[in-house]
Amino acid sequence: MRTLLYVPIIHTSADLGSLAEEVERRGLKKIGENMWRDHLRTIDGLWDALFLYFDSIHVSGAKIFQDGMIADGDVGLNIIQEGEKAGSKNHQLVSKLLHRGALLMKTENFNLVKKERDRLLKMIRAKTTVEKLFGLILYKLTKKTLLRQRDEYIAQRIDQALKEGETGILFIGAYHHIKPRLPHDIHIKEIKDTRKIKDYQSLLPFYPKNKKRFEDLSGYLISKIDEGDS
Repeated sequence: MRTLLYVPIIHTSADLGSLAEEVERRGLKKIGENMWRDHLRTIDGLWDALFLYFDSIHVSGAKIFQDGMIADGDVGLNIIQEGEKAGSKNHQLVSKLLHRGALLMKTENFNLVKKERDRLLKMIRAKTTVEKLFGLILYKLTKKTLLRQRDEYIAQRIDQALKEGETGILFIGAYHHIKPRLPHDIHIKEIKDTRKIKDYQSLLPFYPKNKKRFEDLSGYLISKIDEGDS
């Protein structure tokens, strides 16, 4: 049997590079400074829970598949190190696992990742209203197709790299759909409920109308993960 620890994540600003400033500006505009700061604390709490969980399990020999990881070997390690220096909780955790004997795997197709990022940057950096509208339309038209193509590639990479008896760890954004694309002989252990992570992100702009549900989801994100939960 092959086993995959499926870790749905929310990226921090340090993961977003040149997109971070615009994401924060839009977040502050949509939900206000106080709620935005609460949101950032919740994301940090999620990562704290993930750090504690992985501290408690054996990871030597596990193969790490990382959202956005376009290379393995020295190039992949450099990407992790740069992210770690920038303050990425995701890359800090991956680095810690690598030091404990885990193995970093190429997970994504460079061209697909670049294409999606280029579309985002084009939309965000647009100067005029017409350019912004064109960028938004182009991004929305291609977003689902690019995400599907990325998901198919990631699932294929996992299937190719994960051998009988091995364990993999996948760090992946909650809006990806990898699980339905994986072979049935891969046993999936979901470390956090992907649906709840996704619901939290969806409700964030509308939290005043869904306060109780949103607070419950926030509490779930930061809650401790027990070995039995997965």
